[in-house]
Amino acid sequence: MDETGLFWKRMPSRTFLMQDEAKAPGFKAMKDRVTLIMCGNAAGFFMKPGLIYMSRNPRALKNRNKNALPVYWMHNPKAWITKPLTWDWFHQCFIPQVQVYLAAKGLNFKVLLLMDNAGGHDDLAHEHAGVQVEFLPPNTTSLIQPMDQGVIRAFKALYTRNSLGSIVEAMDADENFTLKAYWRQYTIASCLKNIQNALMDMKSQTMNACWKKLWPEVVHDYKGFAPEEIQDAAVQNSVKLAQALGGEGFVDMTPEEVNGLLDEHGLPLTDKDLEELTRSASEEEEEEAEAEQAEEEEDVGLTLERLAELNRAAANVQRMVELWDPNMTRSIQFKASLDNTFAPYRAMLAQKKKLRQQLPITIFVTKTKRSVTPSPAASIVEMVIEEDPELS
Repeated sequence: MDETGLFWKRMPSRTFLMQDEAKAPGFKAMKDRVTLIMCGNAAGFFMKPGLIYMSRNPRALKNRNKNALPVYWMHNPKAWITKPLTWDWFHQCFIPQVQVYLAAKGLNFKVLLLMDNAGGHDDLAHEHAGVQVEFLPPNTTSLIQPMDQGVIRAFKALYTRNSLGSIVEAMDADENFTLKAYWRQYTIASCLKNIQNALMDMKSQTMNACWKKLWPEVVHDYKGFAPEEIQDAAVQNSVKLAQALGGEGFVDMTPEEVNGLLDEHGLPLTDKDLEELTRSASEEEEEEAEAEQAEEEEDVGLTLERLAELNRAAANVQRMVELWDPNMTRSIQFKASLDNTFAPYRAMLAQKKKLRQQLPITIFVTKTKRSVTPSPAASIVEMVIEEDPELS
């Protein structure tokens, strides 16, 4: 296990995005950082990473199930590791994933966890039966720590490539696209999508290769999967994507500039930077509280109406492909693929429809006080009931 910083909203310094950012007070976007806790084993298993953000519930993730994110979500005003967060990650993220992994392999729960002795790491030696925790000797992280043997850097290179790729996709999809407008709307939710894509691109062979210095006997030396090979390919792809974007600093971006950006992720923040981040976290929490209060009664989430709208949209896309694609085989395959992908939402729609049909009609009726004069017939009924209460 090792943790690393990720400046999730930063581009090479020569791009006009970062040049404009440098002129703005606070340089906020350039310093927006998360801490990732990365962990994997010599067999190539790569865990769902822990992520520490500066805010508990950012607006970009409002109404999102935190348990269904591609990361284990944690928060700290400075977005860095602390002993309580290490304890939280160990019990709520590490242990459950290891239990599932070992059970699937038919292995007993017996684990050796290697980590460095950084100040934010808690002593977990006796926290859980079956787990032995060993701290690597001081000043050996860059020499033998498996996660630091290129796999974290390869992940960051993939993240950078995916960030640029998502911009190119947005540009291709919108004829009125502007890079500055897109970048302003690039939120922590956008970051998580690119993290997830980077994780999907991380191969087990690459994780296995990073154990070469610590445990060379188990490394298979797969060709094309070494961390430095993955990183180099991602950097080259990043350059091509930047050239496709065009604009100052993008059209002539070099591999050296992308590698320089990867180096920046490891730079420590100054006390002033941390103070700004803490202040930003406080301001974001206040904005979230105000937004939650203002939107208390707003209907949100996957309502019946929204699911129905999604269903209509999916059906419309299928019809357009069927009408416009001259390749019938391809259009049929697309329809089947979309049907399969949309199945969970279609099931939710059917369930919500069923629930609505089962609701009593009285929940749609609002009770109001009536002040009209009772009719003669009503008066007679009331008189009869007064004489014989059992009739009521």
